[in-house]
Amino acid sequence: MSKVKAAVFASGTGSNFQAIMEANNLPCEISLLICDKPGAGVIEKAKNSDVPAFVFQPKEFTSKAEYEKHLVEKLREANVSWIFLAGYMRIVGPTLLTAFEGKIVNIHPSLLPDFPGKDAIGQAYHAGVKTTGVTVHFIDEGIDTGPIIAQETVEVQDDDTEETLKEKIQKVEHELYPKVIQQIVQTK
Repeated sequence: MSKVKAAVFASGTGSNFQAIMEANNLPCEISLLICDKPGAGVIEKAKNSDVPAFVFQPKEFTSKAEYEKHLVEKLREANVSWIFLAGYMRIVGPTLLTAFEGKIVNIHPSLLPDFPGKDAIGQAYHAGVKTTGVTVHFIDEGIDTGPIIAQETVEVQDDDTEETLKEKIQKVEHELYPKVIQQIVQTK
């Protein structure tokens, strides 16, 4: 029996993409990488994992709806059922949300609803909180507002720097995201 197919959307280095690819017993096959940044490190990671990558530049399209329509076509061609956002630095619009309703998951480096949006680690660090963490959630039309699936805390020590805090959060992300993917794909 073939596995359910999934796509990862990423814009950066691809550390969460790599963690997903290295996970044991994933109930889905990562069959496509979608990347909006030509030259992003995640593209090389996809190539090394034999995962086809579709790389696009949003500015080459007349609107978000136009490029998302194109992405939906690519996802359908690859028979994708799930989308996992892993450092994808764009707000998902209604075209993708409608086509993959309830099947788009994101990982965010804070305990939502605290510190949504960009630079959540920097926001938490500069706010002086003693606890932050990682949230995995379904995507909705808001920014980091969708239903929470799982959270894990990360303690902020007095001697942490923004960089050491980022390393601690990424370590938790790399363990939590594959576990959550396993749970939700098997139960839905």
